[in-house]
Parts: sequence; structure tokens; C-alpha cells
Amino acid sequence: MTMNNKQVEKLQAQLQQERRLVSFDNYDISVKQLIDMRKTGAIHVPPEYQRQFVWDAARESQLIESVFLGIPIPNVFMATNEDSTWEVVDGVQRLGTLAHFIGSKELLGQVEKDAPLVIEGLEKLSELNGKKFSDLPGTLQLLFETRPLRATVLNDKSDLSVRFDLFERLNTGGVLLTNQEIRNCIFRGKLNDQIKKLSKQENFSSSIRLKDTDQNNGTSEELVLRFFAYLECYQEFDHSVKDFLNDYMRHRAAKPLKHTSVVLFNQTFDIIRGALPNGIIRGNRAVTPINLFEAVAVGCAVAIKAGKTPSPQKIKSVINSSGLRALTTGATNSRSRVAGRIEFVANAV
Repeated sequence: MTMNNKQVEKLQAQLQQERRLVSFDNYDISVKQLIDMRKTGAIHVPPEYQRQFVWDAARESQLIESVFLGIPIPNVFMATNEDSTWEVVDGVQRLGTLAHFIGSKELLGQVEKDAPLVIEGLEKLSELNGKKFSDLPGTLQLLFETRPLRATVLNDKSDLSVRFDLFERLNTGGVLLTNQEIRNCIFRGKLNDQIKKLSKQENFSSSIRLKDTDQNNGTSEELVLRFFAYLECYQEFDHSVKDFLNDYMRHRAAKPLKHTSVVLFNQTFDIIRGALPNGIIRGNRAVTPINLFEAVAVGCAVAIKAGKTPSPQKIKSVINSSGLRALTTGATNSRSRVAGRIEFVANAV
């Protein structure tokens, strides 16, 4: 369907608005410069990205061959931090492979490898097969280290929401990051540190049941984030959970949680753990549904803030009530449903 003039004008306005939020710089950087920047911490690889380094030796060897031959490889994408260091957005396997091949003790520790890469499976440069970087003569080591790679860097003029979009769109690794792992990369600060700490608190971790695949991918941290975001702002929620949680973290990243908020968190999950020894689940389900978690955890916290002491028996009863079932099934991410289920629990316990 052809766009009419009004639609074209709106699209052009959107383009102008969004393009103003994005600012990049491009650099041609040698392998040695990239490696040295990583050694000194000028290039930061978020811990969440370490699990993305999943290439096997054959695939790593192909990259090393491409660098030697000067075959173009995809740009490495970075984002500039406040202290002018660069954070890897896309390219952790490429940078990790370079570090693995050069293989100094310090670099191996950074990429969590026990030994330097031994090249295998090459056809064009078959003489490299079975060799490590340290086996090569100085001339070939220098040739490799001076090969240029292209780095595209989101500079500090760009909005943090753009950085989240960049991580999300370029998240092309063998193991994709979850939204919370991306938040952990972007919204680093006191709030994020506290969320990670609270996610390991015993009463909290005993109150949730996660899939095996969600044990180490930021899911528990996101549940802690949801607790505080909904507790403070659930009446402002407007359909997009991702944007709601991003906004909460962006505006509060540098500030620690209030002491009273941490105390309330601990009180809430102390009560929930006692009332629900099998965790926040319904029936025979083995996993905690997110919307049920929001209802029970935030609802109990709202009740405590109002001066009530939630009854364990009432908590057990409300989970299986028809009223809460109606608010936690079907299309549940509307403002009325979110507020409805939280307040339903707060009033019932």
C-alpha cells in the first residue's frame, strides 16, 4: 500500500528524531591495539558475555586464517562508557578468539581458557595446523598483530535507550543474552549491584522456581528488578514490560535502593518463604509464573507498607482463588491487569 503524504511526513519526523539519538565513530585498529586495550581494561567485556564465547577450535581457526589473509570480517561493535572505556556490544567471540590465539597467561584468564589456541582444520593455510601463536616466527607474529580490524563505536552522545537497542539488535552470539543480561551490561551502577546481591538472598531464591535454563541468565535478577519497579511504579505501567523495566533502571542506575526498601524486600520474602515452602507456584507447576510472582510478591509488600502482616494461610488461599486466576491468565500486561492483581493480593492477605 502506497504511503500518503501525511504518513510520509510522520515517518520523516520519526527518522529525524531517532537519528539524533544515535552517534557512532569508526576506527581501523590493529589486532595488537585491540588486545592491549583489552589487557589494560580500556575494552570491557561484560561478565554476561563470557557465556557467549562458545566457538570451537575449528571456527576460531577460521577467523585466525581470515585475519592472516586480510579477508574482511564483520565490524566489532562497542559502546563508550562514561570513563571513555569501550564496552563490547557485538564481537565477543572475535575478540576472544584473538586473545585465545595470542594466548598469554593474562589473556587466557580473561577468556577463561586453560591453554592457547592450537590451529586446526585449515585448508588455505594448512601449514598453520597444529601451531600456536608462540610457535610462529617473529615476522609472522608481527604480521598478525598489525592486521587492521574495523571497530564501530557508539559514542557518549548517544542515549542509553539507544545502547539497549544496539545490544538487542546486534546480540548475534552463539548464546543470546536475555533482556536482563543486556541491562546488566548497560545500566551498571549501585542499583544493579544491589539487585544482583538481593537475587542471591536465601529467602528470595527459595521463593521462586526457575527452569534449569534460567538459573544463570539474569532471570532471578529480573524478578528482583520487577519487584522494586512494580512496587514503586505499578500504577504508571503502560503495556511494555521491557521499556518499563529499562526506564526504571536507567533513571535509578547510579542510586542505591533505600534502606527501607531493602528491609521491605527481606520482610516480604521471609513471609512468603514461610507461607509457600515450595515457592510461588500454583498447583503442580514446577516453575514460578512471572505474573503470579508480581501479584504475590508485590501485593504482599504493598500490604506490609500499609501496616498489615500478611497471613500465611491467606497467601496460600489467594494463589488459588478464582479472582487472582482471572487476573493472571490471558492478556495480563495491561495497566488495569497489573494494578488489579497486585491490589487484589494486597487486599486479600
